[in-house]
Amino acid sequence: MTPEGCAEQVVAHVRALIERRALRPGDRLPAERDLASQIGVSRPTVRAGLHALAAMGVVQSRRGSGTFIPNGPPALAPEPLSFLAALHGFSRDEMYEARRVLEIGAAGLAAERATSDQLAVLADEVASLFALMHEPQAFLVHDVNFHRGVAASSGNPILAALIEMVSGLYYEQRRKTAERAANRDRRAAAEAHRRIYQAIRSRDADGARRAMHDHLVEASRYQAEEADAEAAREPQRRRRRRVAS
Repeated sequence: MTPEGCAEQVVAHVRALIERRALRPGDRLPAERDLASQIGVSRPTVRAGLHALAAMGVVQSRRGSGTFIPNGPPALAPEPLSFLAALHGFSRDEMYEARRVLEIGAAGLAAERATSDQLAVLADEVASLFALMHEPQAFLVHDVNFHRGVAASSGNPILAALIEMVSGLYYEQRRKTAERAANRDRRAAAEAHRRIYQAIRSRDADGARRAMHDHLVEASRYQAEEADAEAAREPQRRRRRRVAS
């Protein structure tokens, strides 16, 4: 079984630690080798499980410090929204419209309210985006975590919880298509995140709102181009399948 296939063991183990209150908000998780020994899996499996937990917002990695349970806002489970998405077929445009409504305001608040620790988390996420430019799934995790970090920095737990829920839905949809993103698109996204961070760090609320707006509009356009390219390739795939059969 692949590390990804065994990752549920890691998720279940961490969930059990949280339920027993052995892990609380702000606590550091055991090192990878210790988790691997406790669970009886390999270190690649532990990493896959931690990536899944990070995508769910349960843990955050801090470069050079380890993996922690975040102190952030209470999370609304994304499952109800996922069911609604499946039932009503939420479109990409609707997803990005909702994100703009929520996240542009959050970026402005973050510029006014972010603490030094929150700014450090955002800086780490930006650095990870540039470091993982050629690893689409890992890049996606840090992309989502950056937006969660901005939401947490807004200082409004209701707004942060709503963004957390939408982020979970976005991650579930995007992870199926993340490999399609061109390297230029990931680099543009990393640069956009850096501009948002710089505006927040500079306490420039208007600049943070503009940077977040521009990023979300640009990201929506890139993904529309990906979808168009994928649709254009589909007739060729069908012809190849007919020839092969």
